[in-house]
Amino acid sequence: MRKARLLTTAALAVASAGLLAPPATATVLAAGGGLEIHPATVTPGSTVTAHTTACGADGTASGDASAVGAGTFTLAPGGEKENATGEFKVPPSAQPGTYEIVARCSGSGADGKRVAGDLVVSITSTAAAREQQQVTPKGHVKTGVGGALGPDPVQTAAGVAALAVAAAGGTWLLHRRARGDRI
Repeated sequence: MRKARLLTTAALAVASAGLLAPPATATVLAAGGGLEIHPATVTPGSTVTAHTTACGADGTASGDASAVGAGTFTLAPGGEKENATGEFKVPPSAQPGTYEIVARCSGSGADGKRVAGDLVVSITSTAAAREQQQVTPKGHVKTGVGGALGPDPVQTAAGVAALAVAAAGGTWLLHRRARGDRI
Protein backbone atom coordinates (compact mmCIF):
# COMPACT_ATOMS: atom_id res chain seq x y z
CA MET A 1 0.00 0.00 0.00
CA ARG A 2 2.78 2.40 0.95
CA LYS A 3 4.67 1.61 -2.28
CA ALA A 4 1.55 2.30 -4.40
CA ARG A 5 0.97 5.61 -2.62
CA LEU A 6 4.62 6.57 -3.17
CA LEU A 7 4.40 5.74 -6.91
CA THR A 8 1.14 7.71 -7.25
CA THR A 9 2.69 10.73 -5.53
CA ALA A 10 5.76 10.57 -7.78
CA ALA A 11 3.59 10.30 -10.91
CA LEU A 12 1.51 13.31 -9.84
CA ALA A 13 4.65 15.35 -9.15
CA VAL A 14 6.09 14.59 -12.59
CA ALA A 15 2.77 15.34 -14.32
CA SER A 16 2.24 18.63 -12.49
CA ALA A 17 5.82 19.74 -13.22
CA GLY A 18 5.20 19.16 -16.91
CA LEU A 19 1.91 21.05 -16.80
CA LEU A 20 3.26 24.03 -14.88
CA ALA A 21 6.43 24.52 -16.92
CA PRO A 22 6.28 27.50 -19.32
CA PRO A 23 6.89 26.90 -23.02
CA ALA A 24 10.63 26.86 -23.69
CA THR A 25 10.46 28.45 -27.13
CA ALA A 26 7.95 29.99 -29.48
CA THR A 27 8.13 27.00 -31.81
CA VAL A 28 5.75 24.06 -31.70
CA LEU A 29 7.31 21.33 -33.79
CA ALA A 30 5.32 19.31 -36.24
CA ALA A 31 6.64 16.55 -38.46
CA GLY A 32 8.93 18.35 -40.91
CA GLY A 33 8.96 21.74 -39.12
CA GLY A 34 6.94 24.09 -36.95
CA LEU A 35 5.78 27.70 -36.89
CA GLU A 36 8.41 30.07 -35.57
CA ILE A 37 7.15 33.41 -34.22
CA HIS A 38 9.55 36.39 -34.14
CA PRO A 39 9.60 38.17 -31.78
CA ALA A 40 8.02 35.65 -29.42
CA THR A 41 7.02 38.34 -26.88
CA VAL A 42 5.45 41.58 -28.12
CA THR A 43 3.41 44.55 -26.96
CA PRO A 44 0.03 45.46 -28.48
CA GLY A 45 0.49 47.24 -31.83
CA SER A 46 3.69 45.34 -32.77
CA THR A 47 4.37 43.60 -36.08
CA VAL A 48 5.11 39.88 -35.87
CA THR A 49 6.82 37.61 -38.43
CA ALA A 50 5.96 33.90 -38.76
CA HIS A 51 8.25 31.34 -40.51
CA THR A 52 7.81 27.67 -41.33
CA THR A 53 9.70 25.03 -43.27
CA ALA A 54 6.84 22.52 -42.96
CA CYS A 55 5.22 23.48 -46.29
CA GLY A 56 8.12 22.45 -48.54
CA ALA A 57 10.25 24.27 -51.12
CA ASP A 58 7.55 26.24 -52.96
CA GLY A 59 4.73 25.79 -50.45
CA THR A 60 2.60 28.57 -49.11
CA ALA A 61 0.44 28.69 -46.02
CA SER A 62 -2.61 30.46 -44.72
CA GLY A 63 -1.96 31.82 -41.25
CA ASP A 64 -4.59 32.45 -38.59
CA ALA A 65 -3.84 34.97 -35.84
CA SER A 66 -7.48 35.55 -34.91
CA ALA A 67 -6.79 34.24 -31.39
CA VAL A 68 -4.98 37.53 -30.70
CA GLY A 69 -7.43 39.49 -32.86
CA ALA A 70 -5.19 39.96 -35.92
CA GLY A 71 -7.21 37.83 -38.38
CA THR A 72 -5.65 35.86 -41.23
CA PHE A 73 -2.37 36.39 -43.07
CA THR A 74 -0.45 34.68 -45.89
CA LEU A 75 2.89 32.91 -45.65
CA ALA A 76 4.74 32.86 -48.98
CA PRO A 77 8.10 31.33 -49.96
CA GLY A 78 10.79 33.56 -48.49
CA GLY A 79 14.48 34.16 -49.11
CA GLU A 80 15.67 30.99 -47.39
CA LYS A 81 15.28 27.56 -49.02
CA GLU A 82 12.00 25.86 -48.06
CA ASN A 83 10.92 28.72 -45.81
CA ALA A 84 7.45 30.30 -46.00
CA THR A 85 7.24 33.70 -44.29
CA GLY A 86 4.38 36.04 -43.41
CA GLU A 87 3.62 39.02 -41.17
CA PHE A 88 0.69 40.28 -39.14
CA LYS A 89 0.13 43.16 -36.74
CA VAL A 90 -1.04 42.60 -33.18
CA PRO A 91 -3.97 44.97 -32.62
CA PRO A 92 -3.52 47.76 -30.03
CA SER A 93 -6.52 46.35 -28.15
CA ALA A 94 -4.85 42.93 -27.57
CA GLN A 95 -4.89 41.76 -23.96
CA PRO A 96 -1.79 40.31 -22.24
CA GLY A 97 -1.50 36.53 -22.47
CA THR A 98 -0.24 33.62 -24.59
CA TYR A 99 -1.94 33.02 -27.94
CA GLU A 100 -1.65 30.11 -30.38
CA ILE A 101 -0.90 31.19 -33.97
CA VAL A 102 -1.78 28.53 -36.57
CA ALA A 103 -0.85 28.04 -40.24
CA ARG A 104 -2.12 25.48 -42.79
CA CYS A 105 0.10 24.56 -45.72
CA SER A 106 -1.12 24.55 -49.30
CA GLY A 107 0.70 23.26 -52.38
CA SER A 108 3.90 21.23 -52.89
CA GLY A 109 2.70 18.00 -51.27
CA ALA A 110 2.11 19.38 -47.77
CA ASP A 111 -1.47 20.42 -48.47
CA GLY A 112 -3.49 20.76 -45.26
CA LYS A 113 -0.56 20.29 -42.88
CA ARG A 114 -1.13 22.28 -39.66
CA VAL A 115 1.69 23.98 -37.75
CA ALA A 116 1.41 26.22 -34.70
CA GLY A 117 3.47 28.52 -32.51
CA ASP A 118 2.90 30.58 -29.37
CA LEU A 119 2.85 34.37 -29.21
CA VAL A 120 3.11 36.11 -25.84
CA VAL A 121 1.52 39.56 -25.58
CA SER A 122 2.87 41.66 -22.72
CA ILE A 123 2.00 45.13 -21.48
CA THR A 124 5.65 46.21 -21.49
CA SER A 125 8.32 45.06 -23.88
CA THR A 126 11.54 43.57 -22.56
CA ALA A 127 13.46 46.66 -23.76
CA ALA A 128 11.07 48.99 -21.91
CA ALA A 129 11.30 46.82 -18.81
CA ARG A 130 15.10 47.14 -18.85
CA GLU A 131 14.82 50.93 -19.17
CA GLN A 132 12.45 51.08 -16.21
CA GLN A 133 15.00 49.57 -13.85
CA GLN A 134 15.54 51.22 -10.49
CA VAL A 135 15.56 55.01 -10.66
CA THR A 136 17.35 56.87 -7.86
CA PRO A 137 15.58 60.06 -6.79
CA LYS A 138 17.55 63.31 -6.82
CA GLY A 139 16.97 66.67 -5.13
CA HIS A 140 15.06 67.78 -2.05
CA VAL A 141 11.95 66.09 -0.78
CA LYS A 142 9.26 68.63 0.11
CA THR A 143 7.36 66.98 2.92
CA GLY A 144 6.41 70.05 4.95
CA VAL A 145 8.36 68.80 7.96
CA GLY A 146 11.51 70.62 9.08
CA GLY A 147 13.89 72.60 6.94
CA ALA A 148 12.12 75.90 7.61
CA LEU A 149 15.30 77.81 6.85
CA GLY A 150 15.89 75.96 3.62
CA PRO A 151 19.05 74.41 2.25
CA ASP A 152 21.06 77.70 2.46
CA PRO A 153 24.17 77.04 4.63
CA VAL A 154 24.37 80.66 5.91
CA GLN A 155 20.80 80.55 7.21
CA THR A 156 21.38 77.10 8.71
CA ALA A 157 24.50 78.38 10.57
CA ALA A 158 22.55 81.41 11.86
CA GLY A 159 19.80 79.14 13.17
CA VAL A 160 22.29 76.86 14.92
CA ALA A 161 24.00 79.90 16.51
CA ALA A 162 20.64 81.26 17.76
CA LEU A 163 19.80 77.88 19.31
CA ALA A 164 23.24 77.71 20.99
CA VAL A 165 22.84 81.20 22.53
CA ALA A 166 19.35 80.32 23.79
CA ALA A 167 20.61 77.06 25.32
CA ALA A 168 23.55 78.82 27.01
CA GLY A 169 21.28 81.56 28.39
CA GLY A 170 18.77 79.05 29.71
CA THR A 171 21.51 77.05 31.39
CA TRP A 172 22.94 80.21 33.03
CA LEU A 173 19.49 81.21 34.34
CA LEU A 174 18.81 77.74 35.76
CA HIS A 175 22.25 77.71 37.41
CA ARG A 176 21.62 81.08 39.11
CA ARG A 177 18.21 79.96 40.31
CA ALA A 178 19.64 76.78 41.81
CA ARG A 179 22.21 78.82 43.76
CA GLY A 180 19.49 81.07 45.13
CA ASP A 181 20.66 84.23 43.36
CA ARG A 182 17.98 86.71 42.63
CA ILE A 183 17.63 88.16 39.20
